[in-house]
Amino acid sequence: MESWSVEQVCNWLKQRNLGELVPKFREEEVSGAALLALNDRMVQQLVKKIGHQAVLMDLIKKYQQQKSGLESLTYCCETATQKFPEVISGKNLKSFFARQKMLQWTSSYVLPDFPYDVKCILAEKKCPDHSMRIRIIEFLQADMTKYLKGSLYPNSQQYNIVVNALLQAYPFLDEDGNGFLLWKRALKDRFKYIRRPIEDDEQVLKNKCKFGHRRGQSRKSSFAENKLDAVQGQVKEEPAHLKGSAMDLHIKWLNQEYVKTQRNWEEVDNRMNVTIEIRRKMISDKAPLKDILRLFPFLRCPYQLFREFQLLTHMDVYKKTVEILEIYSENILSLYVVRNNPINIMLQENLKQHTEEDILKYMKMTAASLLLPEVFGDDSSLFAAVNEEVKAVTPVLEVKNPFNVNSCQFALYIEREELAQLDDCTMALAALVAAFHVFDIPCPKRIHRTLNFLESLVFEVRNPATLPTPVKTGLDAPKHTVSDGAPSTHLRSI
Repeated sequence: MESWSVEQVCNWLKQRNLGELVPKFREEEVSGAALLALNDRMVQQLVKKIGHQAVLMDLIKKYQQQKSGLESLTYCCETATQKFPEVISGKNLKSFFARQKMLQWTSSYVLPDFPYDVKCILAEKKCPDHSMRIRIIEFLQADMTKYLKGSLYPNSQQYNIVVNALLQAYPFLDEDGNGFLLWKRALKDRFKYIRRPIEDDEQVLKNKCKFGHRRGQSRKSSFAENKLDAVQGQVKEEPAHLKGSAMDLHIKWLNQEYVKTQRNWEEVDNRMNVTIEIRRKMISDKAPLKDILRLFPFLRCPYQLFREFQLLTHMDVYKKTVEILEIYSENILSLYVVRNNPINIMLQENLKQHTEEDILKYMKMTAASLLLPEVFGDDSSLFAAVNEEVKAVTPVLEVKNPFNVNSCQFALYIEREELAQLDDCTMALAALVAAFHVFDIPCPKRIHRTLNFLESLVFEVRNPATLPTPVKTGLDAPKHTVSDGAPSTHLRSI
Protein backbone atom coordinates (compact mmCIF):
# COMPACT_ATOMS: atom_id res chain seq x y z
CA MET A 1 0.00 0.00 0.00
CA GLU A 2 2.89 2.40 0.74
CA SER A 3 3.88 2.40 -2.93
CA TRP A 4 0.38 2.91 -4.35
CA SER A 5 -0.33 5.76 -6.74
CA VAL A 6 -3.26 8.14 -6.33
CA GLU A 7 -5.31 6.12 -8.84
CA GLN A 8 -4.62 2.88 -6.98
CA VAL A 9 -5.86 4.50 -3.78
CA CYS A 10 -9.01 5.65 -5.62
CA ASN A 11 -9.63 2.12 -6.93
CA TRP A 12 -9.16 0.79 -3.41
CA LEU A 13 -11.80 3.24 -2.13
CA LYS A 14 -14.27 2.17 -4.83
CA GLN A 15 -13.82 -1.51 -3.91
CA ARG A 16 -14.79 -0.66 -0.32
CA ASN A 17 -17.92 1.30 -1.23
CA LEU A 18 -16.24 4.65 -0.55
CA GLY A 19 -16.39 5.82 -4.17
CA GLU A 20 -17.84 9.22 -3.31
CA LEU A 21 -14.55 10.09 -1.59
CA VAL A 22 -12.60 9.63 -4.84
CA PRO A 23 -12.92 13.24 -6.20
CA LYS A 24 -11.59 14.71 -2.96
CA PHE A 25 -8.71 12.21 -2.75
CA ARG A 26 -7.75 12.99 -6.36
CA GLU A 27 -7.90 16.71 -5.67
CA GLU A 28 -5.66 16.38 -2.61
CA GLU A 29 -3.35 13.87 -4.39
CA VAL A 30 -3.57 11.23 -1.65
CA SER A 31 -1.16 8.43 -2.55
CA GLY A 32 -0.68 5.20 -0.61
CA ALA A 33 2.04 6.69 1.58
CA ALA A 34 -0.10 9.76 2.26
CA LEU A 35 -3.11 7.56 3.07
CA LEU A 36 -1.20 5.68 5.79
CA ALA A 37 0.06 9.00 7.22
CA LEU A 38 -3.43 10.49 7.67
CA ASN A 39 -4.37 11.45 11.21
CA ASP A 40 -7.85 12.06 12.66
CA ARG A 41 -7.81 15.77 11.82
CA MET A 42 -6.79 15.17 8.21
CA VAL A 43 -9.54 12.58 7.77
CA GLN A 44 -12.13 15.01 9.14
CA GLN A 45 -11.03 17.59 6.57
CA LEU A 46 -11.09 15.09 3.70
CA VAL A 47 -14.30 13.25 4.58
CA LYS A 48 -17.59 14.91 5.55
CA LYS A 49 -19.68 11.95 6.76
CA ILE A 50 -18.93 10.54 10.20
CA GLY A 51 -19.69 6.99 9.08
CA HIS A 52 -17.19 7.23 6.24
CA GLN A 53 -14.59 8.76 8.58
CA ALA A 54 -14.96 5.81 10.94
CA VAL A 55 -14.77 3.22 8.15
CA LEU A 56 -11.72 4.85 6.54
CA MET A 57 -9.79 5.15 9.82
CA ASP A 58 -10.69 1.56 10.66
CA LEU A 59 -9.44 0.29 7.27
CA ILE A 60 -6.15 2.14 7.74
CA LYS A 61 -5.72 0.82 11.30
CA LYS A 62 -6.65 -2.68 10.15
CA TYR A 63 -3.97 -2.63 7.46
CA GLN A 64 -1.37 -1.36 9.93
CA GLN A 65 -2.34 -4.03 12.45
CA GLN A 66 -2.16 -6.77 9.83
CA LYS A 67 1.26 -5.56 8.83
CA SER A 68 2.61 -5.40 12.39
CA GLY A 69 0.87 -8.69 13.25
CA LEU A 70 2.47 -10.42 10.27
CA GLU A 71 5.90 -9.06 11.21
CA SER A 72 5.36 -10.14 14.83
CA LEU A 73 4.17 -13.61 13.78
CA THR A 74 7.17 -14.09 11.48
CA TYR A 75 9.52 -13.07 14.29
CA CYS A 76 7.84 -15.47 16.76
CA CYS A 77 8.09 -18.37 14.29
CA GLU A 78 11.74 -17.69 13.57
CA THR A 79 12.58 -17.35 17.27
CA ALA A 80 10.64 -20.46 18.24
CA THR A 81 12.23 -22.50 15.46
CA GLN A 82 15.71 -21.45 16.58
CA LYS A 83 15.03 -22.29 20.24
CA PHE A 84 12.89 -25.42 19.81
CA PRO A 85 13.58 -26.91 16.35
CA GLU A 86 12.43 -30.34 17.44
CA VAL A 87 9.10 -29.07 18.81
CA ILE A 88 7.98 -26.57 16.14
CA SER A 89 7.33 -29.05 13.37
CA GLY A 90 4.47 -31.03 11.82
CA LYS A 91 1.27 -30.90 13.86
CA ASN A 92 2.89 -28.70 16.50
CA LEU A 93 3.69 -26.09 13.84
CA LYS A 94 0.04 -26.14 12.75
CA SER A 95 -1.10 -25.74 16.37
CA PHE A 96 1.39 -22.90 16.88
CA PHE A 97 -0.02 -21.00 13.91
CA ALA A 98 -3.59 -21.68 15.08
CA ARG A 99 -2.83 -20.17 18.49
CA GLN A 100 -1.19 -17.14 16.92
CA LYS A 101 -4.19 -16.70 14.62
CA MET A 102 -6.52 -16.80 17.62
CA LEU A 103 -4.48 -14.03 19.29
CA GLN A 104 -4.62 -11.97 16.10
CA TRP A 105 -8.31 -12.59 15.35
CA THR A 106 -9.13 -8.93 15.04
CA SER A 107 -6.75 -8.64 12.09
CA SER A 108 -8.46 -11.37 10.07
CA TYR A 109 -12.00 -11.60 11.39
CA VAL A 110 -14.42 -13.76 9.41
CA LEU A 111 -18.18 -13.39 9.77
CA PRO A 112 -20.06 -16.32 11.35
CA ASP A 113 -22.20 -18.70 9.32
CA PHE A 114 -25.63 -17.08 9.65
CA PRO A 115 -28.83 -19.21 9.86
CA TYR A 116 -30.65 -20.09 6.65
CA ASP A 117 -33.40 -17.45 6.95
CA VAL A 118 -30.85 -14.70 7.60
CA LYS A 119 -28.79 -15.88 4.62
CA CYS A 120 -31.86 -15.68 2.38
CA ILE A 121 -32.59 -12.08 3.35
CA LEU A 122 -28.96 -11.07 2.91
CA ALA A 123 -28.66 -12.89 -0.41
CA GLU A 124 -31.67 -10.97 -1.75
CA LYS A 125 -30.04 -7.72 -0.59
CA LYS A 126 -33.16 -6.78 1.32
CA CYS A 127 -32.94 -4.36 4.23
CA PRO A 128 -33.77 -6.53 7.26
CA ASP A 129 -36.69 -5.68 9.50
CA HIS A 130 -36.33 -5.17 13.25
CA SER A 131 -36.58 -8.85 14.21
CA MET A 132 -34.06 -9.86 11.55
CA ARG A 133 -31.65 -7.17 12.72
CA ILE A 134 -31.86 -8.61 16.22
CA ARG A 135 -31.05 -12.07 14.85
CA ILE A 136 -27.98 -10.77 13.01
CA ILE A 137 -26.77 -8.91 16.10
CA GLU A 138 -27.32 -11.99 18.29
CA PHE A 139 -25.11 -14.13 16.06
CA LEU A 140 -22.40 -11.47 15.86
CA GLN A 141 -22.40 -11.11 19.65
CA ALA A 142 -22.18 -14.89 20.16
CA ASP A 143 -19.38 -15.14 17.62
CA MET A 144 -17.39 -12.31 19.22
CA THR A 145 -17.79 -13.90 22.65
CA LYS A 146 -16.40 -17.16 21.24
CA TYR A 147 -13.34 -15.40 19.83
CA LEU A 148 -12.89 -13.51 23.09
CA LYS A 149 -12.84 -16.80 24.99
CA GLY A 150 -16.03 -16.03 26.87
CA SER A 151 -15.34 -12.39 27.67
CA LEU A 152 -18.32 -10.03 27.39
CA TYR A 153 -16.22 -6.87 27.10
CA PRO A 154 -14.93 -6.33 23.54
CA ASN A 155 -12.85 -3.20 23.05
CA SER A 156 -13.76 -0.44 20.62
CA GLN A 157 -11.37 -1.70 17.93
CA GLN A 158 -12.94 -5.16 18.01
CA TYR A 159 -16.42 -3.67 17.62
CA ASN A 160 -15.16 -1.62 14.68
CA ILE A 161 -13.62 -4.57 12.88
CA VAL A 162 -16.68 -6.82 13.26
CA VAL A 163 -19.09 -4.12 12.04
CA ASN A 164 -16.75 -3.23 9.20
CA ALA A 165 -16.63 -6.90 8.14
CA LEU A 166 -20.43 -7.00 8.12
CA LEU A 167 -20.74 -3.86 5.97
CA GLN A 168 -18.01 -4.96 3.56
CA ALA A 169 -19.76 -8.30 3.02
CA TYR A 170 -23.23 -6.68 2.74
CA PRO A 171 -22.80 -3.03 1.62
CA PHE A 172 -26.58 -2.47 1.38
CA LEU A 173 -26.69 -2.58 5.21
CA ASP A 174 -24.72 0.67 5.33
CA GLU A 175 -27.94 2.71 5.03
CA ASP A 176 -26.66 5.75 3.14
CA GLY A 177 -23.41 5.96 5.04
CA ASN A 178 -24.99 5.89 8.51
CA GLY A 179 -24.99 2.13 9.02
CA PHE A 180 -21.61 1.83 10.72
CA LEU A 181 -22.59 3.77 13.84
CA LEU A 182 -26.06 2.20 13.96
CA TRP A 183 -24.83 -1.42 13.78
CA LYS A 184 -22.00 -0.73 16.22
CA ARG A 185 -24.41 0.79 18.71
CA ALA A 186 -26.81 -2.17 18.34
CA LEU A 187 -23.95 -4.64 18.91
CA LYS A 188 -22.76 -2.79 22.01
CA ASP A 189 -26.32 -2.69 23.35
CA ARG A 190 -26.59 -6.45 22.83
CA PHE A 191 -23.50 -7.06 24.98
CA LYS A 192 -24.94 -4.76 27.66
CA TYR A 193 -28.22 -6.71 27.54
CA ILE A 194 -26.36 -10.01 27.97
CA ARG A 195 -24.27 -8.67 30.87
CA ARG A 196 -27.14 -7.05 32.80
CA PRO A 197 -28.64 -10.17 34.51
CA ILE A 198 -25.28 -11.90 35.14
CA GLU A 199 -24.46 -12.25 38.83
CA ASP A 200 -21.79 -14.95 38.97
CA ASP A 201 -19.09 -13.74 36.57
CA GLU A 202 -16.15 -12.01 38.25
CA GLN A 203 -15.28 -9.78 35.28
CA VAL A 204 -18.90 -8.60 34.94
CA LEU A 205 -19.19 -7.98 38.69
CA LYS A 206 -15.99 -5.94 38.75
CA ASN A 207 -17.23 -3.72 35.95
CA LYS A 208 -20.69 -3.35 37.49
CA CYS A 209 -19.03 -2.29 40.72
CA LYS A 210 -16.69 0.08 38.87
CA PHE A 211 -19.50 1.87 37.01
CA GLY A 212 -22.00 2.07 39.85
CA HIS A 213 -24.52 -0.59 38.76
CA ARG A 214 -24.80 -2.01 42.26
CA ARG A 215 -26.49 1.03 43.78
CA GLY A 216 -30.25 0.87 43.56
CA GLN A 217 -30.40 -2.93 43.17
CA SER A 218 -32.30 -4.31 46.15
CA ARG A 219 -32.39 -8.02 45.26
CA LYS A 220 -29.43 -10.27 44.56
CA SER A 221 -28.64 -13.88 45.21
CA SER A 222 -26.46 -14.50 48.27
CA PHE A 223 -23.76 -15.92 45.99
CA ALA A 224 -23.69 -12.77 43.91
CA GLU A 225 -23.66 -10.57 47.02
CA ASN A 226 -20.76 -12.47 48.51
CA LYS A 227 -18.87 -12.34 45.22
CA LEU A 228 -19.46 -8.61 44.86
CA ASP A 229 -18.39 -7.95 48.46
CA ALA A 230 -15.20 -9.90 47.87
CA VAL A 231 -14.49 -7.81 44.79
CA GLN A 232 -15.22 -4.54 46.58
CA GLY A 233 -13.46 -5.49 49.81
CA GLN A 234 -16.13 -3.71 51.86
CA VAL A 235 -19.49 -4.33 53.57
CA LYS A 236 -22.63 -4.84 51.50
CA GLU A 237 -24.19 -1.45 52.20
CA GLU A 238 -22.08 1.27 50.67
CA PRO A 239 -21.85 4.40 52.88
CA ALA A 240 -23.96 7.23 51.52
CA HIS A 241 -21.10 9.72 51.45
CA LEU A 242 -19.24 7.56 48.95
CA LYS A 243 -21.93 8.15 46.33
CA GLY A 244 -20.94 11.77 45.93
CA SER A 245 -17.26 10.83 45.87
CA ALA A 246 -17.84 8.21 43.18
CA MET A 247 -19.77 10.73 41.09
CA ASP A 248 -16.93 13.24 41.49
CA LEU A 249 -14.49 10.62 40.18
CA HIS A 250 -16.61 10.05 37.08
CA ILE A 251 -16.88 13.78 36.40
CA LYS A 252 -13.15 14.27 36.94
CA TRP A 253 -12.37 11.42 34.52
CA LEU A 254 -14.70 12.88 31.87
CA ASN A 255 -12.96 16.26 32.10
CA GLN A 256 -9.52 14.68 31.82
CA GLU A 257 -10.56 12.52 28.89
CA TYR A 258 -12.14 15.46 27.05
CA VAL A 259 -8.79 17.24 26.59
CA LYS A 260 -7.12 14.15 25.10
CA THR A 261 -6.58 13.75 21.36
CA GLN A 262 -7.37 10.01 21.38
CA ARG A 263 -10.46 9.40 23.52
CA ASN A 264 -11.85 6.17 24.90
CA TRP A 265 -15.38 6.62 23.54
CA GLU A 266 -16.69 3.38 25.00
CA GLU A 267 -15.65 4.48 28.48
CA VAL A 268 -17.09 7.94 27.82
CA ASP A 269 -20.46 6.33 27.00
CA ASN A 270 -20.36 4.32 30.21
CA ARG A 271 -19.55 7.28 32.44
CA MET A 272 -22.08 9.53 30.74
CA ASN A 273 -24.67 6.82 31.50
CA VAL A 274 -23.67 6.71 35.16
CA THR A 275 -23.83 10.50 35.55
CA ILE A 276 -27.05 11.16 33.62
CA GLU A 277 -29.20 11.46 36.75
CA ILE A 278 -27.20 14.31 38.27
CA ARG A 279 -26.85 15.95 34.85
CA ARG A 280 -30.59 15.92 34.20
CA LYS A 281 -31.26 17.28 37.69
CA MET A 282 -28.89 20.20 37.07
CA ILE A 283 -30.67 20.98 33.80
CA SER A 284 -34.16 20.70 35.31
CA ASP A 285 -33.05 22.96 38.19
CA LYS A 286 -31.97 25.58 35.60
CA ALA A 287 -28.28 25.47 36.48
CA PRO A 288 -26.20 27.87 34.33
CA LEU A 289 -25.24 26.30 31.02
CA LYS A 290 -21.57 27.10 31.61
CA ASP A 291 -21.62 25.07 34.84
CA ILE A 292 -23.24 22.10 33.09
CA LEU A 293 -20.69 22.16 30.26
CA ARG A 294 -17.83 22.61 32.71
CA LEU A 295 -18.80 19.37 34.47
CA PHE A 296 -19.90 17.52 31.33
CA PRO A 297 -17.82 18.89 28.43
CA PHE A 298 -18.69 15.93 26.19
CA LEU A 299 -22.11 17.50 25.61
CA ARG A 300 -20.18 19.74 23.24
CA CYS A 301 -19.55 16.70 21.00
CA PRO A 302 -22.34 16.17 18.43
CA TYR A 303 -22.27 12.39 18.97
CA GLN A 304 -22.87 12.76 22.72
CA LEU A 305 -25.51 15.44 22.16
CA PHE A 306 -27.39 13.06 19.84
CA ARG A 307 -26.88 10.20 22.28
CA GLU A 308 -28.31 12.23 25.17
CA PHE A 309 -31.32 13.09 23.00
CA GLN A 310 -31.85 9.40 22.24
CA LEU A 311 -31.65 8.46 25.94
CA LEU A 312 -34.36 11.04 26.67
CA THR A 313 -36.68 10.40 23.71
CA HIS A 314 -35.71 6.96 22.30
CA MET A 315 -35.36 8.63 18.89
CA ASP A 316 -32.28 8.85 16.65
CA VAL A 317 -32.42 12.55 15.77
CA TYR A 318 -29.54 12.40 13.27
CA LYS A 319 -31.02 9.51 11.30
CA LYS A 320 -34.46 11.13 11.24
CA THR A 321 -32.98 14.45 10.08
CA VAL A 322 -31.28 12.71 7.17
CA GLU A 323 -34.64 11.21 6.17
CA ILE A 324 -36.43 14.56 6.48
CA LEU A 325 -33.97 16.40 4.25
CA GLU A 326 -33.91 13.66 1.64
CA ILE A 327 -37.72 13.61 1.47
CA TYR A 328 -38.48 17.33 1.64
CA SER A 329 -35.51 19.19 0.10
CA GLU A 330 -36.81 19.31 -3.46
CA ASN A 331 -40.28 20.35 -2.29
CA ILE A 332 -38.91 23.18 -0.16
CA LEU A 333 -36.80 24.54 -3.02
CA SER A 334 -39.77 24.42 -5.40
CA LEU A 335 -41.96 26.65 -3.24
CA TYR A 336 -42.70 30.09 -4.64
CA VAL A 337 -42.10 31.79 -1.28
CA VAL A 338 -38.34 30.99 -1.40
CA ARG A 339 -37.81 31.61 -5.14
CA ASN A 340 -36.30 35.09 -4.72
CA ASN A 341 -34.65 34.48 -1.36
CA PRO A 342 -30.90 35.37 -1.32
CA ILE A 343 -30.02 31.87 -0.14
CA ASN A 344 -31.88 30.29 -3.08
CA ILE A 345 -30.22 32.72 -5.50
CA MET A 346 -26.83 31.86 -4.02
CA LEU A 347 -27.67 28.15 -4.42
CA GLN A 348 -28.58 28.50 -8.11
CA GLU A 349 -25.31 30.33 -8.83
CA ASN A 350 -23.24 27.64 -7.14
CA LEU A 351 -25.11 24.75 -8.76
CA LYS A 352 -23.78 25.91 -12.15
CA GLN A 353 -20.19 25.38 -11.00
CA HIS A 354 -20.53 21.67 -10.19
CA THR A 355 -21.64 18.52 -11.94
CA GLU A 356 -21.03 15.83 -9.29
CA GLU A 357 -24.35 14.42 -8.15
CA ASP A 358 -23.39 14.11 -4.50
CA ILE A 359 -22.20 17.74 -4.31
CA LEU A 360 -25.39 18.99 -5.97
CA LYS A 361 -27.49 16.97 -3.52
CA TYR A 362 -25.47 18.31 -0.58
CA MET A 363 -25.98 21.92 -1.74
CA LYS A 364 -29.73 21.47 -2.17
CA MET A 365 -30.09 19.91 1.28
CA THR A 366 -28.09 22.78 2.78
CA ALA A 367 -30.30 25.37 1.09
CA ALA A 368 -33.49 23.57 2.12
CA SER A 369 -32.31 23.54 5.74
CA LEU A 370 -31.58 27.27 5.78
CA LEU A 371 -34.81 28.19 3.98
CA LEU A 372 -37.16 26.39 6.37
CA PRO A 373 -37.97 29.51 8.49
CA GLU A 374 -38.85 31.42 5.29
CA VAL A 375 -41.25 28.65 4.29
CA PHE A 376 -43.14 28.92 7.59
CA GLY A 377 -42.90 32.70 7.91
CA ASP A 378 -40.65 32.49 10.97
CA ASP A 379 -37.74 34.67 12.06
CA SER A 380 -34.68 33.19 10.32
CA SER A 381 -32.29 35.05 12.66
CA LEU A 382 -33.45 32.74 15.47
CA PHE A 383 -32.66 29.70 13.30
CA ALA A 384 -29.35 30.37 11.51
CA ALA A 385 -26.93 33.26 11.07
CA VAL A 386 -25.59 32.89 7.52
CA ASN A 387 -22.29 34.74 7.07
CA GLU A 388 -23.36 36.94 9.97
CA GLU A 389 -22.71 37.33 13.68
CA VAL A 390 -24.89 35.26 16.00
CA LYS A 391 -27.24 37.47 18.04
CA ALA A 392 -29.84 35.05 19.48
CA VAL A 393 -29.36 33.59 22.98
CA THR A 394 -31.45 30.49 22.25
CA PRO A 395 -29.90 27.63 20.21
CA VAL A 396 -29.00 28.91 16.75
CA LEU A 397 -26.71 27.85 13.91
CA GLU A 398 -23.77 29.85 12.63
CA VAL A 399 -23.18 29.10 8.95
CA LYS A 400 -20.29 30.39 6.86
CA ASN A 401 -19.88 29.86 3.10
CA PRO A 402 -22.72 27.30 3.00
CA PHE A 403 -22.25 26.33 -0.66
CA ASN A 404 -18.46 26.20 -0.76
CA VAL A 405 -17.61 22.53 -0.31
CA ASN A 406 -14.04 23.38 0.70
CA SER A 407 -14.63 26.18 3.20
CA CYS A 408 -18.20 25.79 4.52
CA GLN A 409 -18.51 25.87 8.30
CA PHE A 410 -21.38 24.99 10.62
CA ALA A 411 -21.49 25.61 14.36
CA LEU A 412 -24.13 25.46 17.09
CA TYR A 413 -24.37 28.45 19.43
CA ILE A 414 -26.23 28.75 22.74
CA GLU A 415 -26.26 31.99 24.72
CA ARG A 416 -24.03 33.48 22.01
CA GLU A 417 -21.28 30.97 22.87
CA GLU A 418 -20.13 28.28 20.48
CA LEU A 419 -21.18 24.85 21.69
CA ALA A 420 -19.98 22.59 18.88
CA GLN A 421 -18.47 22.53 15.39
CA LEU A 422 -20.57 20.49 12.97
CA ASP A 423 -19.69 18.63 9.78
CA ASP A 424 -22.59 19.52 7.49
CA CYS A 425 -26.15 20.84 7.26
CA THR A 426 -27.69 17.53 8.33
CA MET A 427 -25.65 17.34 11.51
CA ALA A 428 -26.27 21.05 12.14
CA LEU A 429 -30.04 20.72 11.82
CA ALA A 430 -30.08 17.62 14.05
CA ALA A 431 -27.93 19.38 16.66
CA LEU A 432 -30.26 22.38 16.70
CA VAL A 433 -33.32 20.20 17.36
CA ALA A 434 -31.44 18.14 19.97
CA ALA A 435 -30.16 21.20 21.85
CA PHE A 436 -33.64 22.46 22.72
CA HIS A 437 -34.47 19.09 24.31
CA VAL A 438 -31.16 18.16 25.92
CA PHE A 439 -30.81 21.54 27.64
CA ASP A 440 -34.58 21.94 28.20
CA ILE A 441 -34.71 25.33 26.47
CA PRO A 442 -38.15 26.79 25.58
CA CYS A 443 -38.63 27.45 21.87
CA PRO A 444 -39.08 31.12 20.84
CA LYS A 445 -42.53 31.74 19.38
CA ARG A 446 -40.98 33.40 16.32
CA ILE A 447 -39.37 30.09 15.29
CA HIS A 448 -41.97 27.70 16.73
CA ARG A 449 -43.62 26.62 13.45
CA THR A 450 -40.30 25.64 11.89
CA LEU A 451 -39.15 23.54 14.82
CA ASN A 452 -42.62 22.08 15.27
CA PHE A 453 -42.46 20.84 11.66
CA LEU A 454 -39.08 19.20 12.27
CA GLU A 455 -40.00 17.69 15.61
CA SER A 456 -43.33 16.31 14.44
CA LEU A 457 -41.35 14.30 11.87
CA VAL A 458 -38.53 13.33 14.24
CA PHE A 459 -41.03 12.04 16.84
CA GLU A 460 -43.28 10.48 14.17
CA VAL A 461 -46.46 11.98 15.62
CA ARG A 462 -49.78 10.71 14.30
CA ASN A 463 -50.54 13.88 12.31
CA PRO A 464 -47.17 15.49 11.49
CA ALA A 465 -46.92 19.12 10.46
CA THR A 466 -46.73 19.70 6.70
CA LEU A 467 -45.20 22.26 4.38
CA PRO A 468 -47.44 25.14 3.28
CA THR A 469 -49.41 24.34 0.12
CA PRO A 470 -47.35 25.36 -2.95
CA VAL A 471 -48.73 27.82 -5.49
CA LYS A 472 -48.27 25.35 -8.31
CA THR A 473 -50.14 22.07 -8.36
CA GLY A 474 -48.35 18.77 -8.12
CA LEU A 475 -45.85 20.02 -5.52
CA ASP A 476 -47.58 18.89 -2.35
CA ALA A 477 -45.30 17.69 0.40
CA PRO A 478 -44.96 13.92 0.45
CA LYS A 479 -46.75 11.95 3.11
CA HIS A 480 -44.46 10.85 5.89
CA THR A 481 -44.89 7.42 7.39
CA VAL A 482 -45.68 7.64 11.08
CA SER A 483 -46.14 5.12 13.82
CA ASP A 484 -49.36 4.88 15.83
CA GLY A 485 -49.20 5.98 19.42
CA ALA A 486 -45.89 7.82 19.00
CA PRO A 487 -45.04 10.56 21.48
CA SER A 488 -46.05 14.08 20.67
CA THR A 489 -43.60 16.93 20.25
CA HIS A 490 -42.12 18.40 23.43
CA LEU A 491 -41.65 21.99 22.27
CA ARG A 492 -42.35 24.73 24.82
CA SER A 493 -42.77 28.29 23.58
CA ILE A 494 -41.52 31.49 25.15
